[in-house]
Amino acid sequence: MSQIKKGAFLNYVNIFLTNIVGLVLTPFIIKKLGTGEYGLYNLIGAFVGYISVLDFGLTNAVVRFTAKYRAEGDRKGEENFLATTLIIYLFIALIISILGVIGYYNMEELFGKSLTNNEIGRAKIMYVILIFNLAISLPGGIFGAICTGYEHFVYPKSVRITRYIIRSLMVVAILMFGGKAIALVVLDTLMGISVKFATGRYVFKKLKIRIKLHKFERAQVMEIFSYSVWIFVSVLVSQLQWRAGQVVLGIVTNTTVVAIFAVGVMLGTYYGAFSTAISGVFLPRATKMSVKKASGEELTSMMIRIGRISFIVLMYVLCAFALYGRQFVSLWVGDTYHDAYAIALLIMCAYTLPLVQNFGNSILEAQNKMRFKALLYLGFAIMGTALGAFFAKYYGGVGMICGTVIGWIIVQVVMNFYYHSVIKLNVFRFLKELSHKMVICTLIVLAIGFLIKMIPGEGWLNFFIKGSLYTFIYIIIVFNFGMLKYEKNIFQKEVITVLKKFKAWRNGIS
Repeated sequence: MSQIKKGAFLNYVNIFLTNIVGLVLTPFIIKKLGTGEYGLYNLIGAFVGYISVLDFGLTNAVVRFTAKYRAEGDRKGEENFLATTLIIYLFIALIISILGVIGYYNMEELFGKSLTNNEIGRAKIMYVILIFNLAISLPGGIFGAICTGYEHFVYPKSVRITRYIIRSLMVVAILMFGGKAIALVVLDTLMGISVKFATGRYVFKKLKIRIKLHKFERAQVMEIFSYSVWIFVSVLVSQLQWRAGQVVLGIVTNTTVVAIFAVGVMLGTYYGAFSTAISGVFLPRATKMSVKKASGEELTSMMIRIGRISFIVLMYVLCAFALYGRQFVSLWVGDTYHDAYAIALLIMCAYTLPLVQNFGNSILEAQNKMRFKALLYLGFAIMGTALGAFFAKYYGGVGMICGTVIGWIIVQVVMNFYYHSVIKLNVFRFLKELSHKMVICTLIVLAIGFLIKMIPGEGWLNFFIKGSLYTFIYIIIVFNFGMLKYEKNIFQKEVITVLKKFKAWRNGIS
């Protein structure tokens, strides 16, 4: 199995663990911390998240330029580029520290009307720890980016999976012994530093990477930033999309509303992870295709193959959540969080098309054409946040996400025209082949799923019966009537591989 296939597989393992463990742990964490403390924990994490944009897109730049130097066989250029990037990262760490001090002394001014004095005191402690974590972890991110540029996905992803398992067990232990949000922040900091250290050791020992400054070239710094600045804007947009709502709600409402909104956003990001697990490993491939001057039709064909696989997975999740999500949220975290269902469903619906077109974003990065998208997203993200802040005064978290979603929809319509006219992707062909067979299958599944929803009863057993029947119906209908031949081959091959590994494991323990 290639590194790309293994990387995608490990991404799904990570998603499975993140989703399942997250779904199990979240109600436990809320119960142990309390809704207010959980909301405060998410609020400060979102606030510090804005400072994390000072990565300036360098992580993506490392992936792109490392892949480029590899394709060109320029080892010396790669060494010099990595050394230059590391120097830039050290300056960024200094800037983060300065901004951290400024933020610390202005926290009362920002949250004084919505947080109590006791909450502000705890928030400051978490803030200091997170700023320290950020100053260390951003420069350390270069190691994971190098692995991605070299298309070595297995080790760093395995480390992250191991880290997540250990972290989850430690969270349970800490909360069982009475720990609070501050203890969780300390744990996350220690685990993050450990991952960076392990990945760095792999980069130097296994990949034999050298970071050596042969010559500090101003032109190279300008080239790095001419590429990464638009990635930086995109990351800023991401912060506005996913974290602005929590900060805005923390200012105009209270930590309870923040907690409900955070749960809805978490479910929405879980949805996105199902697609990015596939598309996230294709930036190096897009870079190579761009270096070799692949035609628009060739890039479109690749985007269709990736997009259809993502679409099949996403439709399973979206339809299931639309049908049974309200019951799930009520059973999972209680009726208090009923608005989280609406927030998550709005995110999933608006997020589907951008997710299945993720390879288009990889092409933009590979061709260094992120400027238009970055500025477009930034403008409408600000508009969406402002609109959401207005709605939030009257409709809380649901109003906040409505404003954000309106901005997303407008942006995606414009981006499709951009893909078609500038990148020469055949968007009409993409949409036609993406929906081929799948739209009808999805409508049939929804109709049958609605009938399944009418099965009387409550509780987890009733939910699992409905979910199992829905899953069986979806697989049967989509496999027989929705998938193309190559998609069926991929599905069958992966299932056979899993069954063989399970059989080998069973024989081994017997």
